[in-house]
Amino acid sequence: MSIDLAALTKTLKERFGDEVLGHSAFRGQTVVRIKHTANVKILTFLRDDPSAAFDMLTDITCLDSLRLPDDMQKEYPERFAVVYQLTSLAHNDRLRVKAFVPEDPCEIETVSELWAAANWGEREAFDMFGVIFRGHPDLKRILMPDNYEGHPLRKDYPLKGRGERDNFPKYTELAN
Repeated sequence: MSIDLAALTKTLKERFGDEVLGHSAFRGQTVVRIKHTANVKILTFLRDDPSAAFDMLTDITCLDSLRLPDDMQKEYPERFAVVYQLTSLAHNDRLRVKAFVPEDPCEIETVSELWAAANWGEREAFDMFGVIFRGHPDLKRILMPDNYEGHPLRKDYPLKGRGERDNFPKYTELAN
C-alpha cells in the first residue's frame, strides 16, 4: 500500500514545525525541504515511524546552488543541499529529503548511525563538495588523492581545474 505523501508532509510540518521548510512534487516524486540542523531527528522519524517506514537509504548526494537562475534560488535558502533519497520497502514508495547547508560552516550531522549505506555517500559529498559530516566514523577523501586541494564539484571550482592535471603523478607500467 502506497504512502499518502501529502499527509506525511503535513505530519512532518506539525511535528517538526519550522524545521520543515516545505515540500513539492514533480513527476510523482515528493521532495521535503528541511533545515540541516534537523536532519538526524527528521530522518530517524521517517525511518522508524510505521506510517512512513523509509527503511532504506538509496543514495546521498549534494547540490551547489551558487549559480542557479534567480527564479530557482528561492527554493534554496543556503548554498548547499545534502539530498537523501529514501525508499520504503513496506509501502513501495520513495521520498527525497533536501537538507540545506550553509557555506560557512559547511557542516551537517552524519546519518551513518541510521543507515550504514550513508558512509560512502557522505564521504563522496565531502570529497566533491567539501561538506563536513560531523560524527562520521571515517571522513576522508574517497575519489580524489589525499593531498588534493579543493572540491571539484563546487560551482566556483575552475572549469578547467587549477592545473592539477599537469601535476598529477604519472603512472608507468612495471617491466616484467
